[in-house]
Amino acid sequence: HVQLVESGGGSVQAGGSLRLSCEASRYGRGCMGWFRHFPGMEREGVAVMDSDGSVTYADSVKGRFFVSRGDRKNTLNLQMNSLKPEDTAVYYCAAPALMGGRCALEIADFGYWGQGTQVTVS
Repeated sequence: HVQLVESGGGSVQAGGSLRLSCEASRYGRGCMGWFRHFPGMEREGVAVMDSDGSVTYADSVKGRFFVSRGDRKNTLNLQMNSLKPEDTAVYYCAAPALMGGRCALEIADFGYWGQGTQVTVS
């Protein structure tokens, strides 16, 4: 089955940068995305990249966060700049349960999830 493994994350001061990476196994070069989970709240979408390279960002991260495919196959990176304390969350990499569908910031579309990585901004 599909496996997603995140790396990166950690603690940084406000205004700093962090880079997250996600490596997918047993998964084609399709839609992948990043979501985050604030304590006591629902997960929210951060950014998704479709197989054609098109990207959709959440309004809260536009201009600060950037998604890219990694050099390694099936790797998705999330470069986070100008971090704010309100960006503190557990960040998850995800892939849709069904290939070929829409690639949007809709949690219900994503059936495969990584283990999550903590990002703390102080």
